[in-house]
Amino acid sequence: MTEIQALILGVLQGAGEFLPISSSAHLALAPRVFGWQYQGLAYDVMLHLGTLLAVLIYFARDWFNIFRDAAFRPREKEGRILWLLVLASVPAGLAGVLLNDAAETVFRDPRWIAFNLIFFSGLIYWADRAPKQQLGEESLGWKDALLIGLAQCIALMPGASRSGMTMMAALFLGYRRSSAARLSFLLSTPVILGAGLLEARKISPDQLNAAFATGLASAFLSGLAFIWLLMSWMKKRDLKPFLIYRVLLGAAILRMFW
Repeated sequence: MTEIQALILGVLQGAGEFLPISSSAHLALAPRVFGWQYQGLAYDVMLHLGTLLAVLIYFARDWFNIFRDAAFRPREKEGRILWLLVLASVPAGLAGVLLNDAAETVFRDPRWIAFNLIFFSGLIYWADRAPKQQLGEESLGWKDALLIGLAQCIALMPGASRSGMTMMAALFLGYRRSSAARLSFLLSTPVILGAGLLEARKISPDQLNAAFATGLASAFLSGLAFIWLLMSWMKKRDLKPFLIYRVLLGAAILRMFW
C-alpha cells in the first residue's frame, strides 16, 4: 500500500466514523473500486485508532469530567454516564467477538453493503423526523444505554454505520440531535479501543511502515474535522444530506456489482 492510498483510506475512515455514512463500507469498497489490495479487517480497525485519538482529544474536557465524577461524585450526571457508556458497550463487544468471521467475509459483499446503506437510510430518516426530541445526556438511564448499545451491534454490518445506528436509537428514544451525536461519539471510544486491542495481534510487523503511519495520521486529523462538522451541523440541521448520499452510493454499488 502506498502513502497516497493510506491517506485516502484515512480520510474515508475519519469521515465515515463520525458522519452516518459507514466507515467500514467505504474501507471495504475503496480497494475494490480502485483496484487496490485489501489490507484486511485488522488494518481497518487500526485506522479506527486514529479516530479514537480524535475523539479523546476533541472531548478531552468531557472525559476528564466523566472520570473525575465517576470517582468522586458517582451519582452526578457525568459520574453516572461513565458506567452507562460501559454498559452500552457490552452488547457490541460480545457481538464483535461472536460475529468476527462474518464481519470479515459475508458482511463485506458489495451487494449486502448496498442494501444496508439504502435500508438503514430509511430507518435513520424515520428516527430523525421523530417528534419529542427534547432529552439531553443527563436523561440517559440504564435502559436507554442498553438500547443504544444494542443498536450499535447492527454496525458490524458495513453500510449500517455505527454513528448512524447509535444516533438513530437515541433519536427514537427522544434525545435532541446534538445530544444524540455527543452520546454516539462518546460511545465510540470503548468500542474502538476494544476492537483495536482485539485486532492488533493480527497486524504483521511489515505493515508497520510509512503508509501505516500516514493512514493513522490522516484518520486522526480528518476525524477531528468531521467531529466538529457534525457537532455543529446537528445543532441546527437534520441528517437528510447524509442520507441522500447513502442512498445514491448504495444505488451506485448495486449498478456496479450486481
